[in-house]
Amino acid sequence: MKHRTGIFLLALAAVACFSAATNAAESRPNIILFVTDDLSPDMGCYGNDAIKTPNLDALASDGVRFTNAFCTTASCSASRSVILTGLHNHKNGHYGHEHAYHHFTSFAKTKSLPVRLNAAGYRTGRIGKYHVAPESVYHFDEVLTGNSRNAVQMADRVQSFVKQDDKPFFLYFCTSDPHRGGSRPDLPLTPNAFGNKPEGYAGVDEVLYSPDDVIVPSYLPDTPVCRAELAQYYQSVSRIDQGVGRLAEVLKQAGAWDNTIVIFTSDHGIAFPGGKTTQYEPGLSIPMLVRDPRMPERGTVNPAMVSLVDMTPTILDMAGVKAPKKEFHGRSFLPILGEQDPSGWDVVYGSHTFHEIQMYYPMRTVRQRQYKLIWNIAHPLPYPFASDLWAAPTWQAQYEQGMQAMYGKRTVGRYIQRPEFELFDLKADPHETTNLADDPKYADRLAQMQAELKQFQQKTGDPWIMKWDYE
Repeated sequence: MKHRTGIFLLALAAVACFSAATNAAESRPNIILFVTDDLSPDMGCYGNDAIKTPNLDALASDGVRFTNAFCTTASCSASRSVILTGLHNHKNGHYGHEHAYHHFTSFAKTKSLPVRLNAAGYRTGRIGKYHVAPESVYHFDEVLTGNSRNAVQMADRVQSFVKQDDKPFFLYFCTSDPHRGGSRPDLPLTPNAFGNKPEGYAGVDEVLYSPDDVIVPSYLPDTPVCRAELAQYYQSVSRIDQGVGRLAEVLKQAGAWDNTIVIFTSDHGIAFPGGKTTQYEPGLSIPMLVRDPRMPERGTVNPAMVSLVDMTPTILDMAGVKAPKKEFHGRSFLPILGEQDPSGWDVVYGSHTFHEIQMYYPMRTVRQRQYKLIWNIAHPLPYPFASDLWAAPTWQAQYEQGMQAMYGKRTVGRYIQRPEFELFDLKADPHETTNLADDPKYADRLAQMQAELKQFQQKTGDPWIMKWDYE
């Protein structure tokens, strides 16, 4: 009798454990990571009143808006490898572009976010731009199809995926907007189309902008052709915004909105010279909106300096997945998500090596609240251009005028040929035009930040650390 009672109690305990595990699984949030392509913080909620982004503004008002979010490298594939591993690209091996003849890939032993989440019981799916390799490292359970230039259509295509309720899901939702693409010969000055088409896209109410109404940032020349290109860029961003709105509708219709965390960001900054592929602020600065339905306060602003290298550990933390901190270069920002003045989040690091295969120009960066140091390791070389940026009418119009022509706050010549070290006081010089590296008054500051850069390289296993002594 005692034996039967013991077996009965063991069975009850097993059922209780199974029930607890099931309840824990059911309570885990769904997570959507929405990554755009080449988007700076150009939205209404970030202060750009000229661009119409009502759905993104609504997302910000229902979540947290980070005002100091950064990528590590302003190059598409390399940055996405950082997002999905929590490792700088110099460590995971994805030094540059994956597609075509560039053929960069991560090391086979790299463990990615979707693989970790799948092992923890999450369904994983992706739609849109992928741009990383190998597939065995960056494996998702389901690959959904849709036009990555039409975020509205993409949102419609994920309906069946988000309706399944057997397990919590992780959805990697990646647009190709607002990356450069195509041209608009039907418009004056033939600006790049940024994916826009005269006939538009199904399900999208295209928002058109006049070049007269755009806001030209200081790092770009205020010229007619630049304004024409910015108008196309704005239109592409507004198309993303409509996709965000449609995605919210899909989640609500599926009954998943109240249990789904939505993270909206970009792989890096805007696709203009001065932004993309650089370690300057317009290249590194990105939007970061996080809507976590578990948070009691909404519409908050967080000034913490967060980085895309923090994304994998943060999402794992949100999912309740335990992973050794030593396996990541980043850290979870979930504990400070609801704080409006968090301490200890005052520095980020940059690591760029390639973009396209011919674009070898390694840079390492330490970016503090006030000061920023860029080490241009290949500084004797002229700065190499991404093919789409070199062809950009905004750049060509200034380049054709010669090395002394102004491109934003710099001359064309200064943009192409850079010194070994660039030290900026971002409070006094937010446009990064005055290099303090050779100023004797900043010798101690330079030495301190060089030491910090070396420590970062040592800690993250950067092979380019040998360049301090190699030549």
